[in-house]
Amino acid sequence: MSSLVRDISAPFAPKCSSCGSTHLSHAVSGFAYHKLLKAVWKESGEPTIHTGEDYYKDPRNIGRWMEKKFQDLGQELPSQIQEKIQAAREGVLPEPLKDLKSASPTAAYD
Repeated sequence: MSSLVRDISAPFAPKCSSCGSTHLSHAVSGFAYHKLLKAVWKESGEPTIHTGEDYYKDPRNIGRWMEKKFQDLGQELPSQIQEKIQAAREGVLPEPLKDLKSASPTAAYD
């Protein structure tokens, strides 16, 4: 038998579904809550190792890099760049980058 109890202080009197007994043992399962990536990085530090050549194909990673570089330099990210980063995260690439959408970062070396 399993029951979901959201508030431990709320009264709850479960019964066994087979025999009807109220003498049951409590077993609390593990649970998790999700955090934003920025919160994880703030707590444990941003990962320094990129997963591979596809890392910068994801526009979110390019935006993160730009935001981090401006922060490292102690400068505020200009609103025009913020808008372009947000648009890229939503899948709208700036005109000069649309031609490079399927290009491999190592294409020049192949």
